[in-house]
Amino acid sequence: MKNALDILHERGFIAQVTDEDELNKAFEEGPVTFYTGFDPTADSLHIGHYIPIMAMAHLQKAGHRPIALMGGGTAMIGDPSGKTDMRKMMTVETIDDNVAHIKKQMERFLDFDESKPNAALIVNNADWLRNLNFLTFMRDIGSQFTVSKMLSAECYKQRMEKGLTFLEFGYMLMQSYDFLQLFEKYGCVLETGGDDQWSNMLGGANLIRKKMEKPAFALTFKLLLTHDGRKMGKTEKGALWLDPAKTSPYDFYQYWRNVDDADVEKCLALLTFLPMEEVKRLGALKDSAINEAKVVLAYEVTKLIHGEEEAKKARAAAEALFSGAGQAGSTPTTEIEAGELESENRLLAWAAKVGLFKSNGEARKAIQAGGLYIGNDKVTDEDFRITADMLKGEGLLIRRGKKAYHLLVLKK
Repeated sequence: MKNALDILHERGFIAQVTDEDELNKAFEEGPVTFYTGFDPTADSLHIGHYIPIMAMAHLQKAGHRPIALMGGGTAMIGDPSGKTDMRKMMTVETIDDNVAHIKKQMERFLDFDESKPNAALIVNNADWLRNLNFLTFMRDIGSQFTVSKMLSAECYKQRMEKGLTFLEFGYMLMQSYDFLQLFEKYGCVLETGGDDQWSNMLGGANLIRKKMEKPAFALTFKLLLTHDGRKMGKTEKGALWLDPAKTSPYDFYQYWRNVDDADVEKCLALLTFLPMEEVKRLGALKDSAINEAKVVLAYEVTKLIHGEEEAKKARAAAEALFSGAGQAGSTPTTEIEAGELESENRLLAWAAKVGLFKSNGEARKAIQAGGLYIGNDKVTDEDFRITADMLKGEGLLIRRGKKAYHLLVLKK
């Protein structure tokens, strides 16, 4: 039987791990309590958080106990990892509101049933960080870290030229202290997270080994990148959020429906629970047949994040639009009032207003290049005007290229 690390290796999650043989043994003797931290820098998680969450779910399914650590304390500082500038400071009220939203999202992915021995926990590091005594902390924790070792960490190197504040320099100590607190309170021996957290995670594992003289481990997951190294989850509208109010289920579905052929198998392995035999079968499809795999990918990921009903609606909308058979309820839609149409009726202006283009100029260039459509008909007139009659009934479906659709309807 495969153990937890075997499963994560097979599906392509693991980037780096400390003392892998020792951690393997701990998993086999199990169950292992582990944690992943989430700093509440927004009121929703985004697709970048989804890889660690899926890994947590796999580990829990294998019998181990996850802790989702909300960074209500560390978010007051801001992690410098991967950042060229200092993060924007947030108020305590904003942080706490973000934590409340993220807690609700986490419940979709982990099992919090307290009757089970490996029930997931949600913990907030604000409980021990916000009222920390500075002198005591520096004596007990700061004394365990050397400045030279910290300065060699990748998370700080990027910031040295622009200026690394002492506030941010202390982030590694805070995150390491989190691990120590979870070790003492819950017997947590493993920290997991994105590979950009490697330096911080090593700090925590080493702190426990020094102070407690007990084994502790760090395990990082690969970042979600395309086959040519670009970060996935970025759209023209910004990040790919897990909150439907920020990224609609339809737009979310369409993102995965349109991934590059070379990324399909990797995404199926990382972002769904499909058996690896099915992942490999779908990933091996070629030419037009790969579209079957993309539909499965888009549907499965949307179902996990937004529920089966929304996934079905998004799939139906995409199929209707692709076939030209009409529109469905999940299509991004804008209602236009008659008065608005009187003051602005240019198609290119509305194509920009609803987000298909960044500006009127970009929309004009698209028309010149043959990239703007009404339904399946290419728009050739840069001065095309919309009338109220066009917006009645099912409305006016406009399309940018092959992938981006928007429905304009007359407000009743």
